[in-house]
Formats: sequence, C-alpha cells, structure tokens
Amino acid sequence: MTTRTPATRSGNPFQRSRAFLGRHARALTVANIFTQAGIIVTGGAVRLTGSGLGCSTWPQCEPGTFTPQLRGALGMHPFIEFGNRTLTFVLLVVALGVAIAVWDTRRDLRWWGLVPLLGVVGQAVLGGITVLAKLNPVVVAPHLLLSMGLVWQAVWLALKYRDAQRRDGRRCIKTTLRVNSVLLVGLLTLGTVTTGAGPHSGDADATDRLGIDPAVAAQAHALIVWAFVATLAYLVWRVRNDRSYGDRDEVRKAWTVLVGVTLAQAAIGYVQYFTGLPEIIVGAHLAGAATVTAAHSAAYYLLKRDRSKVRAQAATHAG
Repeated sequence: MTTRTPATRSGNPFQRSRAFLGRHARALTVANIFTQAGIIVTGGAVRLTGSGLGCSTWPQCEPGTFTPQLRGALGMHPFIEFGNRTLTFVLLVVALGVAIAVWDTRRDLRWWGLVPLLGVVGQAVLGGITVLAKLNPVVVAPHLLLSMGLVWQAVWLALKYRDAQRRDGRRCIKTTLRVNSVLLVGLLTLGTVTTGAGPHSGDADATDRLGIDPAVAAQAHALIVWAFVATLAYLVWRVRNDRSYGDRDEVRKAWTVLVGVTLAQAAIGYVQYFTGLPEIIVGAHLAGAATVTAAHSAAYYLLKRDRSKVRAQAATHAG
C-alpha cells in the first residue's frame, strides 16, 4: 500500500509540522525502534550501577525538584537515574511523531501508530510505581517486558509501514511461528524472573529479591531458550529455499540474523552464569535480549506469507 503525504503548502505552522512529519514517517518508525531499545539499555545501566533509587521519588527526582542533586554517598547515582528518565522524554517525542505521521499517511495503520505513544505513557506510570515500590522485582519485571513488547511492535510497524515484501513459498509455518513466539514470551518472562532472584536489584540495600533459587530459575530459563532454538531450527529448515516477493529478498536475511543473534545471546547467557554475573556481561545480555526481540519481530513479519498473493497464485494455478 502506498503512503499518502499531507499537503505541504499551508500558512498554518501546525499543518506544516504535520506535513514535515508525514514526509519523514519512515525515518520516524526506524527512530522508534532505536529509542525503544535504547531505553532498555539505559534502564539496565541504572540497575547494574545500583542507581535505581538515585531519585527518591517520581515524577520529581527529589521532593521539590525535577533535577538530580548531589546527595553525599549517592555520588553519581541520581544523575544516572535522571539520564534514564530524560531519555523517556526523547522517546515520547519520537512516539508522538510516529503517531501523527502514521495517522496522516497510512489510514490502515492509524491505530497501530498510536501504540508506541500509549506504551510510553504506560512505561512512565510503571516507572513511577517501580520507584515508589522501592524496585520490587514483581513491578520491575512488567516494566521490562512492556519495553520488549514495544521493541517488537516498533520493528513490525516499520516493516509494515514500508510494505516490506513477505515470503514467497508454499509451506505453511503459521503454527510453528506462533509456538516460537510463545516461547519468546516465555524466555523473556523467565529472564526477568531469573534477574529478580539474582543479585542485580538496582539498589541492593533497599530491595527485596524474589524468594526463588537463582540457579533453578536460570536452568528453567535455559530450557525455554533451547526449546526456542529448536523451533527456530525447524522454521529455518522449512523456509531455507524461500525468498521474498519482488527483487529485494529480505526473508533469508531475516532468519539468518535471528539465528545469529539468538546463538550469540545464548552464549552470553552461559558466560554470565559461569562467571558470577559480572555487570558488563549482564548488560550485554540485556541488550542482546532487546536485539533478539527485534530480530524475531522482523522474522515473524517477513516469514508470514502474504495472503492476497497466496490467493492470487492459487487462482492462477486453478486457471
């Protein structure tokens, strides 16, 4: 489907701004991916540096001020936490731009274009609850999982907006794709449980941990990861000879990238487990989780067959 660019000649600054956003809609959908993933990385930095309660309240950083203040032993922790909050406002601006641009240029995606904006609002609320709950892992887990979901949707939206060509192949893999997606949700969820049971709370002096043996949680997480890898291997076998419609083949690239980042993420996971969870490796694993989520979204979109083209091919063969 083609995009519709709003009229650019208008004396109204608001209309000119909307026209500008419409002309840069594709760039905004890509920026949305990076900002959604970026907030995960900076949130991880907050946790791994023990800066989760660097700001003692929300939405202000300290009672009576929105900006961080040096507070004795806290050192740079308030500024690290404040930096993460500041990126949230950048994300909000990008999400608002996506919502306006998609609304004006793609009627079929209007409501999907609102998802990043609604997600940022939800994240702000969850972030505030997280601080007020003193980084309780039961609250932190949904906060992270929502971010992962927004990364997945951001990639899907970017591909859908530019009408990326899907797989041209006869094999139906719909059920396997769905099982693989459920396993992705499972491994991300168990990943947050493993973190909630481990030592990286964000502020060890103020946060209770989940009453679960970290080793048992890590082993359960690993089992789900290997089930995910097994279904992914089956998917690759089924589509190994398929290509995208049109001249630009993205299908092979999609599953190749997903396989590569999944195996790399699994390797990082084992390294962090057997080296005692060093902060730098844990941070890499968190960034890897966002990367796997993004790669899965691209593969999910591109490996699904285009129904209209499948019907057209069936009619051609029938004729």
